[in-house]
Amino acid sequence: MAEYLTPLDAGFLGLEDSDDNVSMATGTLAVLEGPMPEHAALAATLAERLRGCPRFGQRLVRHALDLSAPEWVDDPHFDVAHHIGRVAAPAPGGDAELHAVVADVMSWRLDRDRPLWEIWVIGGLSDDRWALLMKVHHCIAGSTAAAHMLTGLSDNGMSQHGPGAAAPPAADRPAHTRPLLDLNPVHWVYNLRGVVELASGLLQPASSPLNGPITSRRRYSTARVPLDGIEQVCRAFEVTVDDVVLAALTESYRDFMIRRGEIPEPDSLRTLVPFSPSSPDAAPTAESRASVLLPRLPVEESNPIRRLLAVRSRLAQAKAGGQRHAARAVISAAGLLPVTWSGWAARLFGQLRQRGVVALATNVAGPAEPLQIMGCDVVQVLPVPPIAMQLRAGVSALSYAGDLFIGVLADFEFAAVDELARGLEAAVARLVARSRRRRPLRDWHGLALVRSA
Repeated sequence: MAEYLTPLDAGFLGLEDSDDNVSMATGTLAVLEGPMPEHAALAATLAERLRGCPRFGQRLVRHALDLSAPEWVDDPHFDVAHHIGRVAAPAPGGDAELHAVVADVMSWRLDRDRPLWEIWVIGGLSDDRWALLMKVHHCIAGSTAAAHMLTGLSDNGMSQHGPGAAAPPAADRPAHTRPLLDLNPVHWVYNLRGVVELASGLLQPASSPLNGPITSRRRYSTARVPLDGIEQVCRAFEVTVDDVVLAALTESYRDFMIRRGEIPEPDSLRTLVPFSPSSPDAAPTAESRASVLLPRLPVEESNPIRRLLAVRSRLAQAKAGGQRHAARAVISAAGLLPVTWSGWAARLFGQLRQRGVVALATNVAGPAEPLQIMGCDVVQVLPVPPIAMQLRAGVSALSYAGDLFIGVLADFEFAAVDELARGLEAAVARLVARSRRRRPLRDWHGLALVRSA
């Protein structure tokens, strides 16, 4: 039975086609400790563990003039050697050199004539380390599925699922089905309100060095913060992990702007935040993957706690305003039209010089337990988001084995990636310190009070 690209995934291809310097591949970087296995043995092991996901042996066939949706077909010339490569980081092999390799690999597009994925084995690292960079096109897997593919490649995944079935089913997109049209006029009004909010956010100009034309080269940096500290902040201020991550990002961007002589304004940091209302283990659907929010992050607020609470409030307002339902409704409506129209629309949209959105931020749950690959411990799992739509920087957070890892991918002309990453770490540390000062008291009436941080 033929499988065709869904409207959402056709849009990802169209967005990539809109700009020669855009690559819609998402990445997951695993840093391992221990002697790096011999390349032939490692490649054979990875190939065996990838057999559980048929999509990795398929390529896309596009039809004449894009008059019908691209179709997934088995690649008769599939050779895993075309997809598993190796590279050495330059001396001294520290994090800076590793990040430069990742930036280079993520800057080029995947070959459309082959299955849309690559795995790069990175050697030459210091302290007895090596790394795996898994690069997958967004039309195959989003950030969540790409992160959990690592479990399928690990020894842990093999022990749980057995040979040939290690790759998680989330790597495969659901087959395209025609959605039902919602005829409830109340829902139409609610969704229209959200569509207007999203459209106005995209079209409203906001002059910023964070958006503009993208070049063919990238920069990459990372941050790492303990999850238990973030959870302490969540308990102390009744917020979510997403709230804490976005508040830290807001502070880092605020400091970046101030150091450059800019005045942070209420509209200075409108941020695209992909949002999934379903659980991480739920089967992926076009609608659940399409939910987005477009909040104005409170970059004008100088107090860290007031900023955190403002983030919580603005996210709640964005959800209540119908933004998350609006994107899902638009994708569902697009599904009623020929799939190829989504690609055309995305190409047109990608060519517009939007100035309303200046940042991209995602947060996904990764493997909770430590992983091993061929007996080597996976000590870090780092996300690598794509950048497009003239957004010069993307930030993605991923939890793994008790830590939250944050990856910042940016256009090469945006040289502040390390600055943003260190700012994120400092902002989270500041919130953790404030949370420790927040403790309950009792007034003379015996009522519980909370001392402000």
